[in-house]
Amino acid sequence: MVVVVLLFAGLSEALGRLLPLVARRPSVSRPVAAEFLLIGAVVEGAVFALWPLTAWTVAQLMLSAPPSGVALTWTPGLVAPLLLAAVLAFPLLGPLLHLLLLGGVGVGLVAPLAATTGLGWWAAAGCVAIAGVGLAAAIDAVRRLVAKVGVTGAQELIT
Repeated sequence: MVVVVLLFAGLSEALGRLLPLVARRPSVSRPVAAEFLLIGAVVEGAVFALWPLTAWTVAQLMLSAPPSGVALTWTPGLVAPLLLAAVLAFPLLGPLLHLLLLGGVGVGLVAPLAATTGLGWWAAAGCVAIAGVGLAAAIDAVRRLVAKVGVTGAQELIT
């Protein structure tokens, strides 16, 4: 169930990113758009899946002794708010609302991370925030690289 919800969240996020692009460029073919949508859904779902693990890794870097508990992973209770954030990811509803919902999901990850690592609530919140911002920056860099390569490749085909 968790994997399905993460894939749905990735699909929704990819749709939210792809729809404005298709609207601005109506010449984009449907098969290409569908291919980008599926690839984007898998990549976004993987990024969502990595968020708790990345926060756990950041928390391990802060501790002098590694925690003895099991690494933080998504559970159905933790992933349910992510499903709401995924549904509301479309740009028509506003990126600020989406950011607030993802912030709420991040706050939901803080208590389990604090409990499994022994960190305080604020330190765990910092780890979750660093992990979320780091993953967002990484995926944004990949998006920009793909867009740049796509534009360069299209220009080479024209000339």
